[in-house]
Amino acid sequence: MTQKIANYSIHLLLILGAIVMVMPFAWMVSTSLKSQNEVFSYPPQWIPTTPIWDNYIRAWQAAPFPQYFANSIIIALAVTVGTLITSSLAAYAFARLRFPGRDALFAIYLSSMMIPHQMTIIPSFLVLRNLGEISPALGLDTYFALIAPFLAGAFGVFLLRQSFLTIPNELEDAATLDGCGRLGFLWRIMIPLSRPALATLGLFTFMGNWNSYLWPLIVTNSDTMRTVQIGLRYFVGQEGGSQWGLLMSAAVFITFPVVIVYLFVQKQFVQGIAGTGIKQ
Repeated sequence: MTQKIANYSIHLLLILGAIVMVMPFAWMVSTSLKSQNEVFSYPPQWIPTTPIWDNYIRAWQAAPFPQYFANSIIIALAVTVGTLITSSLAAYAFARLRFPGRDALFAIYLSSMMIPHQMTIIPSFLVLRNLGEISPALGLDTYFALIAPFLAGAFGVFLLRQSFLTIPNELEDAATLDGCGRLGFLWRIMIPLSRPALATLGLFTFMGNWNSYLWPLIVTNSDTMRTVQIGLRYFVGQEGGSQWGLLMSAAVFITFPVVIVYLFVQKQFVQGIAGTGIKQ
């Protein structure tokens, strides 16, 4: 009986926590369908009296969002794929290869996670500005500036290394006897067995770059290179900051890609979170 009460209490707390997490999103969708008067009505109305679906059309046409969407998708996908490749190779080296100073090098590499991203903005900006003097394609206001600085990171290496450590060494010995090289073993065996960790890293990377605001704001100057997060400024500046229905409408369709990606990798993501940190 005591165990049942404990289980019911835990489930109740989880349900309440889920409701609290969902409420901001529900309010965002509700506000996106309201008129200007209903947004500031008191007491607040969760369900609009007359849903205004035209808010989505007006929000989409208020700024060049098709271009912003294309830029964000290109950047997020490119960084995600690049991060998965570089992190897989580095994680394999730190998990399987034996070389002098491996653990010390990994500790130094891992310590870079303690450096706030804001502290690297100025050095990265200066490097890109100098590269732009060599070739405009490598300078500011380019895809290179938005993608290259994020193609490798300590977090991805740590996450995949922990997953690679759970794979038995006997599999690698058997693959070596069958004539499989290191890259072949990584591609054919380790990566398929580490799909939950890869899905977790991919989701975090995609979401982080999709929601990035500060770095694209600094390194881009033209509308052709802006991203969706910067596009939200149109409803604060040009629209006077009072068009909350349009702002929430834009926020809704900006949120959808992340939700779709999460639903697509949900099962693998949960397994990756649960399995990360388990060491052989």
